Amino acid sequence: MTYSLGIMQGRLTPSNGRGIQFFPFDNWENEFKLAAQIGLNEIEFIFDLDRFTENPLWSENGLATINQLINETGVKVNHICADYFMRRPFFRTDDATRQENIDILKKLIVVAKQIGAQTVEIPLVDNSSIKTEDEQNTLIAALNQVIPTAVEQGVTLTLETDLPPKLFLELLQRINNPLVKANYDSGNSSGLGYDPYEEITTLGKLVHNIHIKDRLLGGTTRPLGMGSANFDKLFQAIKEVGYRGSFILQVARQTDGDEPRTIKQYINFVNGYIQKYLA
Repeated sequence: MTYSLGIMQGRLTPSNGRGIQFFPFDNWENEFKLAAQIGLNEIEFIFDLDRFTENPLWSENGLATINQLINETGVKVNHICADYFMRRPFFRTDDATRQENIDILKKLIVVAKQIGAQTVEIPLVDNSSIKTEDEQNTLIAALNQVIPTAVEQGVTLTLETDLPPKLFLELLQRINNPLVKANYDSGNSSGLGYDPYEEITTLGKLVHNIHIKDRLLGGTTRPLGMGSANFDKLFQAIKEVGYRGSFILQVARQTDGDEPRTIKQYINFVNGYIQKYLA
């Protein structure tokens, strides 16, 4: 039984005051080599609002460089995390901005296919959290305009939400398309006090990607094992639903400049649970 262990882009680059998550314009190419050196299988690419037209996903030369790095290092890009839509959600906005979002998501799906990515993730947390039924309806209407492109390209859309598991399942059932699934984040869930066993077993085969993170209940991201996430419950549920896919380290930062050593510790942490429950 094989699982792919990956990292969120930027976690192998010193923050230098840029916060926990950002696109590492200064170091993104080198991250492929670092990831390969410490035994990671993949990098989850970030597409954010800031300087998005400069993102290598947005140019032919950039896409060619990504494919070259994948071929040289063996480190794949299976998932694209479109943080762009966390800053600019499909709802609580005007029609022109919503249409621009739809067009950008369509292009992201096309470029995902060009680098062999399976998934484009839409975060629906924090600034893009769904608050009302009207917002849910607006999101579904926008996705319905995008789904034909996803079908044409064979790329899955994953939603990451802060909804309780039954409501998240109901949202996915309303969309009712095999190419729209769930991205699960262990840290965001522990921060909200959700039960990971209930979440994973409720969503079942709809879970398409898993972010590994730890957060304190009602608090911030912490190093793995130092927050409120119950990894035993999480991996027991993963075993029961038969999940086969990526585990992406979207982990807490520690000392700037010491990223490879920090990530190696996190790799050992996750591999311990994989060996315990999934080997």
